[in-house]
Amino acid sequence: MAVNNLLEPSIPSQASALSSIPKLGVGLLYNPALPEFLRTDLDCLDYISIIPDMFWVDRGAGQTDRYAPLKSWLELLDQVAAKRPIISHDIGLSIGSAAHMDDAYLDHMASVYEQYHFLWHSDHLSFVQVSGPNGFDHNAGLAIPIPYDTDVLEMIARRVRKIRSTIPVPFLLENNVYYTEFSEQDMTEPQFLNGLTKLSGCGLLMDVHNLYTNARNHNFDAFAFLDQVDLERVVEVHIAGGNEIAGMYTDSHAGPCPEPVWDLLEYVVSKAVNLCGITFEFHASYYPLLKVKGIRAQLERARSVWASVH
Repeated sequence: MAVNNLLEPSIPSQASALSSIPKLGVGLLYNPALPEFLRTDLDCLDYISIIPDMFWVDRGAGQTDRYAPLKSWLELLDQVAAKRPIISHDIGLSIGSAAHMDDAYLDHMASVYEQYHFLWHSDHLSFVQVSGPNGFDHNAGLAIPIPYDTDVLEMIARRVRKIRSTIPVPFLLENNVYYTEFSEQDMTEPQFLNGLTKLSGCGLLMDVHNLYTNARNHNFDAFAFLDQVDLERVVEVHIAGGNEIAGMYTDSHAGPCPEPVWDLLEYVVSKAVNLCGITFEFHASYYPLLKVKGIRAQLERARSVWASVH
């Protein structure tokens, strides 16, 4: 199939939609260590990003009443949503799965949107669902990278257009972290990202810690990478920390951001004219390292970078 055949006139370009999103500022990705922080320190946040999959139990495809809500979690979400805008960062779409797309998951996310009206939503440019020998899908437990090939680009672009036609707010895809590389790919990662935004109308969630991790492990220039990406499509930026394990630097969300991540953030913020939010994320297990003081310090530094342009 020719790539241009993916462009259907029934769904308008998202370029104008990206520029019209409210520019929120600085936010935090919710995790189970944060309820008390959100009760006492909500003043340092402009918005909350949630992983909606954490707020229900998924009984599996084809099950009656597949999604069972977790009442106590939703009560907290309702309290926060009454005070701050909510952004949705999904982990269950598995948009890169070759076999099929989970339409029931997309329909469920549409119902979540109807309740919380998030200003934009995102997922990862990867896949998590894999088929086992018994014929059932299994969650791999991590975001598996995709090859940057033409057929994969066409498949994901079609799926993005379906997502955009189902949920009427901008949809973003996040650049993925990878620890091994596919050989003989059709294009580079920046070429793939630019092609995807052009063909599908999606925006980008630029995770600069993912970029830093890849650049460090695979020895390339992260700033040169950014120069090749259409940064006008970047709506949100993720920042995080990591650590080194057995000679490999990992995207473990381990506490504060390293200095090179701040440098990359400043570079993106200076060039991403449609940027609407900077989101700090950390794993709940690192709360004893950060504590309230450490979280606030990361958010305040992110706000100073945001304020340098906005």
